[in-house]
Amino acid sequence: MADIVVDVLVIGAGPTGLGAAKRLDHINGPSWLILDSNDKAGGLASTDVTPEGFLYDVGGHVIFSHYKYFDDCIEEALPKEEDWYTHQRISYVRYKGLWVPYPFQNNISMLPKDDQVKCIDGLIDAAMNSRVATTKPKDFDEWISRVCGEGVADIFMRPYNYKVWAVPTNKMQCQWLGERVAAPDVKLVTKNVILNKVAGNWGPNATFKFPARDGTGGIWIAVSDTLPEEKKRYGQKGEVTKVDADNKTVHLKDGTTISYGKLVNTMAVDHLVEKMGNKELVDLSKGLFYSSTHVIGVGIRGERPERIGDKCWLYFPEDNCPFYRATIFSNYSPYNQPEANVKLPTLYNADGSKAKSSEAKEGPYWSIMLEVSQSSMKPVDEENLLKDCIQGLINTDMIKPEDEIVSTYHRKFDHGYPTPSLEREGVLKTLLPKLQDMDIWSRGRFGSWRYEVGNQDHSFMLGVEAVDNIVNGAVELTLNYPDFVNSRQNTERRLNQSFYNQGSASSRGVPARPARQN
Repeated sequence: MADIVVDVLVIGAGPTGLGAAKRLDHINGPSWLILDSNDKAGGLASTDVTPEGFLYDVGGHVIFSHYKYFDDCIEEALPKEEDWYTHQRISYVRYKGLWVPYPFQNNISMLPKDDQVKCIDGLIDAAMNSRVATTKPKDFDEWISRVCGEGVADIFMRPYNYKVWAVPTNKMQCQWLGERVAAPDVKLVTKNVILNKVAGNWGPNATFKFPARDGTGGIWIAVSDTLPEEKKRYGQKGEVTKVDADNKTVHLKDGTTISYGKLVNTMAVDHLVEKMGNKELVDLSKGLFYSSTHVIGVGIRGERPERIGDKCWLYFPEDNCPFYRATIFSNYSPYNQPEANVKLPTLYNADGSKAKSSEAKEGPYWSIMLEVSQSSMKPVDEENLLKDCIQGLINTDMIKPEDEIVSTYHRKFDHGYPTPSLEREGVLKTLLPKLQDMDIWSRGRFGSWRYEVGNQDHSFMLGVEAVDNIVNGAVELTLNYPDFVNSRQNTERRLNQSFYNQGSASSRGVPARPARQN
């Protein structure tokens, strides 16, 4: 007999797991429990704090939303106006010593004349060829060539996307693109080149929110705090060691066993099938490719330089730096770094030279967060990566050689990006249904391995919709129709809705019953 019996067990307290738990708590029907091996909620949307008091997220996260239910849950968790800062995205691409406004392909008017000619030539060729094309692009590289032309492809799209994904663009499919990559308007680009104009902001995150305190991770701790304590097991008592799918039992590190009716899994699906010990599914999951992400943080003494200004995040396609993106993290909130009156010693100058004095001095301080990708197709010198990144910041005029560095941060996340490889859909269309036949809904950034629905709002709603599918058979729109949910305001669910038919889960093999804990 298991120690704990629940109708629905949720593994992982990142955005997806919390979305599932929030919906289960909202419906108030099936009994449930949520597990996480970390002491705090957040998963891949958590925040670390350095000993000196600088905050760094697990990569560049901001809050923007396609769903009212997500908005409701976030606002419930952090309801005060002073809980948030709202920003206009100020984003650029660094190229040949220039800051080219994002998206690059709409702003080639900023480039040197010879590069403008290359890009316009390619855009015209692409526009002409697309009028007679009878087939869809076979991969991401062909999509780039067809949509952006060879000039933009060679100057920006190919080198930048290799730095991001750590795989060549011809090894990626293109169904994931949706709203994530701007397709250039040839007429507008040409007009802007002639008139020397710049295109405006593009994309769903042109305006975004960021929490005032505790970084992105603070959002998810606050969401977790809205859930009943007795239904959460975090830390060592929530670490899963084995999933027995045949007997619907999960074994935890502390020896506890949990019997479940349905399982919502948000750990990486390749890790899940290993814990299941299912050789067929393990072999199948080996067809999924991912890259690791190194997050580098640099805390600097001094006023933020004028050349940095109010920039948000910046893209780096060239090989004069190892990072593909830099976020001016101190611009998001004044609480992302120590206050100016805090005294910190200088570790060293940016060029590696020794500080003039080891004495702790006051600020002010500002900070930069960098991301570097790594894979078997793109190796990284991990031992020297921090030093190489600081040199890259000097090379790109982000910092000066004499700048005083007071804090550094480096953390590697093994599963950083779920790669939309050519093989991905073939694997997922077999793997996910096989798991669901075992009453396992594997969802989330790596649980369902679909990057195109891997933002925080998407991830949260993958959990919400999995629960609705379990309880009443509702279609999981985010998982199955990403372009649809990304093209509209999804208002069907709201947190103020009431649920009266609390026993409806029983018709799907999930009877509404109290959890039993021995």
